Amino acid sequence: MKLQVVVHPAEEGGFWAEIPAFVGCVSEGETVEETLINIKEAAEGWLEVASMRIKKQLD
Repeated sequence: MKLQVVVHPAEEGGFWAEIPAFVGCVSEGETVEETLINIKEAAEGWLEVASMRIKKQLD
């Protein structure tokens, strides 16, 4: 699955990232590389929660 990730410089230093298709899915890191690793983990968690919510609605 390919998703658009938008990386922004953080005011306090480092970076923060968001996935616009996943409302509320954000993360941060000291470097761009760390930020991308962290946003990938955040996306996996976002998908897991979304999956559980859908399953509950179907039960």
